Amino acid sequence: MKQIITLLLLATLSLPLFAQSSRLTPEKLFQMGRVALEDVSPDGKTTVFGVTTYQLDANKGSTNLYTVSNDTSSVARRLTRFDGSEANARFRPDGKKIGFLRGAFLWEMNPDGSDLRQVSDLEMNGFAYSPKGDKILFAQDVKYRKTTKDIYPDLPNANARIYDDLLYRHWKSWDDQSESNVFFADYKDGKLTSTPKNIVAEAYELPLEPDEGMEQIAWSMDGQSIAYSCKKERGTAYAISTNTDIYLYELATGKTTNLSDGMKGYDKEPVFSPDGQYLIWTSMERAGFESDRSRLFYYDLKSKQRGELTYGFDNDVVSPKWSADSKNIYFIGGDRGTHPIFSMNFSTKKIKQITSGVHDYVALAVGRGDQLVAQRQSMSMPTELYVVDGSKGEARQLTFVNKELLSQIKIGEVKKRTVKTSDGKEMLVWMILPPDFDSTKKYPTLLYCQGGPQSALSQYWSYRWNFQLMAANGYVVVAPCRRGMPTFGRAWNDAISKDWGGQPMRDYLSAIDDAKKERFVDADRLGAVGASYGGYSVYWLAGNHQKRFKCFVSHCGLFNLESWYGTTEELFFANYDLGGAYWDKPKPDSYAKFSPHNFVANWDSPMMVIHGERDYRVPLSEGLQAFQAARLKGLPAKLLTFPDEGHWVSSPQNSILWQREFYGWLDKWLKK
Repeated sequence: MKQIITLLLLATLSLPLFAQSSRLTPEKLFQMGRVALEDVSPDGKTTVFGVTTYQLDANKGSTNLYTVSNDTSSVARRLTRFDGSEANARFRPDGKKIGFLRGAFLWEMNPDGSDLRQVSDLEMNGFAYSPKGDKILFAQDVKYRKTTKDIYPDLPNANARIYDDLLYRHWKSWDDQSESNVFFADYKDGKLTSTPKNIVAEAYELPLEPDEGMEQIAWSMDGQSIAYSCKKERGTAYAISTNTDIYLYELATGKTTNLSDGMKGYDKEPVFSPDGQYLIWTSMERAGFESDRSRLFYYDLKSKQRGELTYGFDNDVVSPKWSADSKNIYFIGGDRGTHPIFSMNFSTKKIKQITSGVHDYVALAVGRGDQLVAQRQSMSMPTELYVVDGSKGEARQLTFVNKELLSQIKIGEVKKRTVKTSDGKEMLVWMILPPDFDSTKKYPTLLYCQGGPQSALSQYWSYRWNFQLMAANGYVVVAPCRRGMPTFGRAWNDAISKDWGGQPMRDYLSAIDDAKKERFVDADRLGAVGASYGGYSVYWLAGNHQKRFKCFVSHCGLFNLESWYGTTEELFFANYDLGGAYWDKPKPDSYAKFSPHNFVANWDSPMMVIHGERDYRVPLSEGLQAFQAARLKGLPAKLLTFPDEGHWVSSPQNSILWQREFYGWLDKWLKK
């Protein structure tokens, strides 16, 4: 009898565990392979891609390379099995080899993964073959300034940093007296056959940190020129400027020409046409505005004329690619909370959206004919590769890295809502419902506040702010596409600058007030969460929410705009979006009207503060001030900091800890 009772008890205990096992968890999120498109073979038949996987027990990740046939449903072939990561995989122009970086060194292998050989012992940050395969360009760090030990060689144990100008630190790293430059060298049969030559040869950074890579550098079709994007400023001028230009370097003469001279915004992503006549790039018009509309420009290499190609197109152009016949340009653009693929006829300048659907395309490569290979993701599915018909837009899934794991996970429904804002505008709001949703029940609900502030709340799959994970934990998620977000036109995107705590905050309140009308939303169990500008939004709402929310979570949020201005690094962003420095006369309104610290007297709800101690975009002091204010107000509060993390949390075990603390805090205050 005792045995039977024990078995029944175990069976009863296993029921909720079994049900929970079908839902997404932080641990399952880290079991997923993260897919990245690398390159398509010269004949267009094969795609090489990377898959990053994580080992939680070892607290590290590694990336391996795979190939897959673009024409069949064949299983992907794994090419590398090193301990560590491989990246920047590129087919050699003759298609006989795949070059890649293993760590910081250039290797090659056959397309089937055999005959692995190291090409060079030079450390590289990235590389590219010339179109004829007779040269290689690569990025490499170059030391330009003296270190403290160089200045005081008799004090080898002194531990100090010495700076006399900005930018002394950036994102999560202090300046190390080095910059990345680009070199080229002759290449033949798997070897560099000449001394590399620096095409920059000055203390300028190329590519720009932290996110840009080899897409900012391009070979001309004849292999005689290199186009690159570079911000040729130093120190304080670098920190307050976005003046990044497109330069053309001639190998034979060493001559460099600025093709975007006089254009003061970001100019990036140079791409030569296959016929060799044109160079295109993406361009922002306004100086200092890092989130301006990204236009498409061209330069005629024969006539020396340049001009815009996207007049009348009211959204961003990203990842432009030429068709093989130089007649069309493909690119990723915005369309009301999604990122489809567009094509443009170069002669007529006519633009056509060729894909549709509730998903985002995030990277693009050209295969044979009209065939494209692209990364695609959504709020309900991590990134996989797709083959897309460039004329019809039809898409076929090419990789299935996470198919088995996803088949075991229940996914919540993602719904589109249209909400009237306080000024009568129509706003898209994403609502994500828990798996096994029951409309007769009441659910705790989260207002998700997006960062940026000018970043799209589109169909992305995040490994931290994952909407399906929030839903799997029993929350309805309300994610408004408030003022300041791309994909809704330039005016909507521009509306947030110098109005951080104005209409965008009213948009948030409109969204949550509309959601409260649903009988399944428990108006007594609302929370607000967000990171960066989203974290700022949380702090702002905490002082201006009129009792709507029961708790808050702010990750790397801006709390005091004056102290933030004095410690952040890319000051062009602060100058444009806040209206200038806090000591300007007249003083910009943003500091008094929109700084969350001015409204702490109204704080009345529990606050969790999360911050990376190596976050130099929004320094740690912002989080410390907020936590201290909450506790001095007598409010329940929790501070979670990560000594080795910056603006993002990247370590696997730190990421899992982040999720556990995040949901632990929300559950404490929002679940009965």
